Amino acid sequence: MSDCLFCKIRDGQIPARVVYRDEQCLAFEDINPQAPTHVLFIPNKHIATVNDITPEDREVVGQLFVAAAKLARERGHADNGYRVVMNTQRDAGQTVFHIHLHLLAGRSLHWPPG
Repeated sequence: MSDCLFCKIRDGQIPARVVYRDEQCLAFEDINPQAPTHVLFIPNKHIATVNDITPEDREVVGQLFVAAAKLARERGHADNGYRVVMNTQRDAGQTVFHIHLHLLAGRSLHWPPG
């Protein structure tokens, strides 16, 4: 998508603090962090919302979680805990319509969120 912010980050047209990359996904620091660790994991393939995920996307969506768990371990959050969340549509807080998995860690996270 030519007007997608995250596609532009993926393609290097907009700078970001990239912390992880593989053949299926990219991760970068959130520009408005809500926790000491707040990283966004996006698939390289443009998928607008969770509603648009197809059975063929299982592997790439699963890779977002594998990559998030790997980074959480590397940053020392695996034992104390971390949160992963994916918002869907505006009422849930989705502001960029390219699915992205938030990894939040480094402080006590309360429930329910927002």
